[in-house]
Amino acid sequence: MRTVVCISHATGAGGNEVGRLVAQRLGYRYVDEDIVAHAAAKGGVDLSALADEERRKSFLARVFEEFGRGSSGEAWAMLGPMPPVGPETTSDDLRALIRDAIEETAAEGKAVIVAHAASHAIGGRDEVLRVFVTASPATRAERLRVAEELEDSAAARAVKEADAARADYLKRFHDVEREQPTQYDLVLNTDQLSLDQAAELVTAAASA
Repeated sequence: MRTVVCISHATGAGGNEVGRLVAQRLGYRYVDEDIVAHAAAKGGVDLSALADEERRKSFLARVFEEFGRGSSGEAWAMLGPMPPVGPETTSDDLRALIRDAIEETAAEGKAVIVAHAASHAIGGRDEVLRVFVTASPATRAERLRVAEELEDSAAARAVKEADAARADYLKRFHDVEREQPTQYDLVLNTDQLSLDQAAELVTAAASA
């Protein structure tokens, strides 16, 4: 039985939805943007600055903005006012805070951690299942087009930009020059698999 499931995903592949389904089926906590909030609270830094370090002002900015306005916003409110990042706070400091938050979440167990390259931060442990959810650029662009009400060209561009930002994140945070399937225990293509089927496979693998 794996006590921690780390789900990495390409934008538009449905990784967030798969993660929520897996958490429900295993009875685990679902953790995503809470990782950033946890890191900010621990380090006493401005939450938006910490998020900026992750996404570099990429297309994914709207995800964090929606988080602040949505139902999970109470996680931000609980933090209270936080001082801004000072000149002495380096990018390495911010990255270390995020890694520490992932480590602490994993140590508590029974968690599904989505994004933040958690598979690379805490992978290789017996209790951790590393999952990558992906799909073709065309499928992902179509999902974004529908979800975000974008033009076809804008959706395709968003996927391309998100992929570039993801590659940059892996390079800067984890020295991953090129992402490989062998860096994960389970790779799922949602071109053919429904999100429910993908979640079922992850749940079965985590329960084995």
